[in-house]
Amino acid sequence: MKKLMFGLLALLPVVAFAEESPKETKFNLNVRRIGFDWSNTSIGNAGEYQDSTVVALKATSQENIRGVFDVALEYGFERFKWDNAVFMEYGKQTLKPYNEEKAVDESADKILFSTDLAYACFDFEAFKLGPIMRAQYETEFAGDPRRKIIRPNAGFALFDNEIIKSLYVVGVYEYDFTYAEEKVSKSAFEAGWRVDYDIRDGVKFTSDGYYRKYLSYSRYVDEDLSYDFMANVRLDTNLWGDFTFGPYVQYRQIHSRWAERKGSNTSVGVSFSYIHNFDLMYKAKEKSE
Repeated sequence: MKKLMFGLLALLPVVAFAEESPKETKFNLNVRRIGFDWSNTSIGNAGEYQDSTVVALKATSQENIRGVFDVALEYGFERFKWDNAVFMEYGKQTLKPYNEEKAVDESADKILFSTDLAYACFDFEAFKLGPIMRAQYETEFAGDPRRKIIRPNAGFALFDNEIIKSLYVVGVYEYDFTYAEEKVSKSAFEAGWRVDYDIRDGVKFTSDGYYRKYLSYSRYVDEDLSYDFMANVRLDTNLWGDFTFGPYVQYRQIHSRWAERKGSNTSVGVSFSYIHNFDLMYKAKEKSE
């Protein structure tokens, strides 16, 4: 896997002569989504209605909250594209039975820093195609133990299409030091996507996700995954300015090495979001003038 990455690095100066480079520069702060999902069910005097035939009066009070921060700094010069992104997600559910102590569960917890460098070997009318290199660091807010993974990868991508923002296939090298006494090096294959489609004015369909299949491990650890699949689908409708409202579905499926059956997590709901793409290059020109 390491040889594959070094090989792709060596390809960059060669493919630079594939076609004449267009003179194109961009510098954007892309707020893909700053979102907040919340729901609350409050039950009053539930203890007095435990024998009631009205189920809603004897339910458990509960609160669901989930926040998402997904922002990327995007720079493009001629055929190069360099993105630096931060993705943070945290979800929590609080249950408050009338005669018991409250219970708190995490439904989502992820922090991902990534830097991507892509080169457009071929520039068609609708899309660009070329090698991509990426370095990621993944951790959590409150995991116990807290997830700590360094993940460089390299491969090829289709990108900068009006609808298909990224469609990639990469080889992955992963160094997992979540468990200090059981550090593991792994290799994997990964395919992923990011899609934006304007259904009509003010209504946008968005989807992103990945499938990562692990191929080798430096040692055996029960908690290591055999594969990891994540998919997000969202429909954003403009409420006011760059603030949107719409339904979403998030699905994750994994299979640990020790487990006989796969595990999954499905979230369905509605979200409030702020989405905007700031053209920093244009703003810099305005200031200079």
